[in-house]
Amino acid sequence: MAITTAAARLGTSAFLDAAPVELRPNWSEQDAIAVIRAVYRQVLGNDYVMSSERLTSAESLLKNGSITVRDFVRCVAKSELYKTKFLYNNFQTRVIELNFKHLLGRAPYDESEVIEHLDLYETQGFDAEIDSYIDSREYQDNFGDYIVPYYRGFNNQLGQKTVGFNRMFRLYRGYANSDRAQVEGNNSRLARELAQNTASTIVGPSGGSSGWSYRAAVDSTPNTCLGGAFVGFGKQGGVYRIEVTGIRQTGVRRSSNSYIVPYEKLSSKIQQILKKGGKIASITPA
Repeated sequence: MAITTAAARLGTSAFLDAAPVELRPNWSEQDAIAVIRAVYRQVLGNDYVMSSERLTSAESLLKNGSITVRDFVRCVAKSELYKTKFLYNNFQTRVIELNFKHLLGRAPYDESEVIEHLDLYETQGFDAEIDSYIDSREYQDNFGDYIVPYYRGFNNQLGQKTVGFNRMFRLYRGYANSDRAQVEGNNSRLARELAQNTASTIVGPSGGSSGWSYRAAVDSTPNTCLGGAFVGFGKQGGVYRIEVTGIRQTGVRRSSNSYIVPYEKLSSKIQQILKKGGKIASITPA
């Protein structure tokens, strides 16, 4: 049973009526192809996969029945493709969040879960960290050997904690969204709430009935211009806050950031941001 009846507004309607993708007995090659497509979508966070990136050997093993769907999920999650997309360029806590989302279909419930997996990763390596999800009793009970993992955090299910619903929306930003294309970049989405043991605020994903949704950057830039410290600057004394994501700095893309800019310098600042590869999320009076 769905927790919410506002599925369209929260962007979950695409999942509520869809049956889990499963490789059932007497399956055909087309069934296997559908499973392969679903595994890539789920495990790679809906990111685009080029033909040259596909794991053709693992796909062939699945198609001829040599490995199970669970084995194929493991191959994708341990692949250099997965590491390039989600391990090398992300903070460790963000990696753990994404592993939970991609492999168990939910968000971490509390800080102890994240710490446990961080410790496993540090002491035994990334492959052992991946195995800990796929070999877990939770994975077996929900997906077994032949069901593609799917998002469970939107529904009431046995063993699910209510706080997981809120947390899942911090990781899920819409059906058409990719885990590598979010405004907040490679920062952890849950670190603050988990550390404070508080529930995450639900912000509807982009594509809901209220249009595009944006969560402001968490940084040191103030929401206002500090009691009018910049008053007098600009054409009419206006000062603006620019929310930005994706700025390149020394070869690394940053997550969301923000700038306080007087009106007279607004145009040049925007051009500077765009030249650095940044994406402007909003411009508002400061």
